[in-house]
Amino acid sequence: MRAIGKSFATLIAAGAAIVMAGSAYAQDSVRVGVFPVASSLPLFVAIDQGYFAEENLDIETIRLIGGPPNIAALIQNQVDVAAVLVTIEGMNANLRKDGVAMYISVNSQNEQYKMEQFVVRPDLGITSLAELRGKRIMSAPGPANVQMARAALAAVGLNDGDYQLDQLDMGQHVNAMTAQTFDAGYTLEPNASVMRQNGVAETLEAGVIARYVLGDPNANAWVGGGAMSSDFINDRPDVARRFTAAWERAITFINENPTEARKSLANNTFTPDDLVDTIPLVKFTMVSDLTSENVEEFQRFIDFATEQNILDQPVNVTNYLQRF
Repeated sequence: MRAIGKSFATLIAAGAAIVMAGSAYAQDSVRVGVFPVASSLPLFVAIDQGYFAEENLDIETIRLIGGPPNIAALIQNQVDVAAVLVTIEGMNANLRKDGVAMYISVNSQNEQYKMEQFVVRPDLGITSLAELRGKRIMSAPGPANVQMARAALAAVGLNDGDYQLDQLDMGQHVNAMTAQTFDAGYTLEPNASVMRQNGVAETLEAGVIARYVLGDPNANAWVGGGAMSSDFINDRPDVARRFTAAWERAITFINENPTEARKSLANNTFTPDDLVDTIPLVKFTMVSDLTSENVEEFQRFIDFATEQNILDQPVNVTNYLQRF
C-alpha cells in the first residue's frame, strides 16, 4: 500500500509540474490600437519577424483610425498600446489623464523622411501652397492633423476663410481624389504614393511641419510615435518591458533593412503590392536613443501647439518619454 501511495503522490507531483510549466509558457496578451499607415511599421515588423513571439507575447490588434479613437481606447483601458499616436494628441490626452500616453519611440518627419504632405490634382496646374486659395482641401483626421494643415497654410498667407478644409477618413483619400471631390489634400503615406501612381494627385510639398513649424525643412519634427499607457506599465511592468524590447528590435530591423521591412506594409496598410518598395518611411527612433537636441526639437513642436491653443497648457515632453 505504501508503494501505491508513493506512486500516486509522484503522479500528482508530476501533474502539478506540467500545469505549472504550461502556465509559465502561456503567452501574455497585449492589446494594440492600429492606425494602418506607414508609421505603424514597427508593430507590423515585430509581428512578422516573430519578435513579440520570442518575448512570449500574444498581440491582439484593434484597428483604430486616427488619434482620437486611439486616445479614447487608451483612456478607457481598451488597449494597452497605440502603434502610432500623433504626439500633440498624446500630450493633450496626458492633460486629461496624466500618463495615458507614454512614448517608447517617436517618429521624425521632414523633407527627407516623408509622411505628411500636401497633394493636389495635376490638372489644376498648382505649384505652391499659396495657390490653394479658394480650393477644397481634405485633411487626415484628428485635430492635430487639421491644425498642422492650417498652420502650414497660414505660413504662406492663407487664413481659414481662404479655403475649405474638411477631415476625411484615411481610407477614403485616394477615392476622393480620384473622384475629384477635392482639389487638394493634406494626407499621409502610403496614400500619397498611391495617388501619385494612379495619376490622380501629385505631391505639392512634403515635410511641411519641419519647414513651417520648426523653420527648417531638415529639422526633426517628432510628430508621432508608439505609446503605451501608464496603467499598462504599472500593472504589468515586465510585459511592458518585453513589448518595448521587441519594438526596439523592430526599429533596428527597419533602420538596417528598410527594403525588407517595407514588405510588412503590404498586408497591413493601404499599400498596393507594387508600391511597397518605394513607400517613404519616417525616421523611427527609440526614446532611449534621443539626444538632448532631439528632445529640444520635440519640445519646440509641442510648445508651438500650445501657442496655437491646440493644447490648453504647456507640457513638458520629458515627463512622457518612457525608458526601460
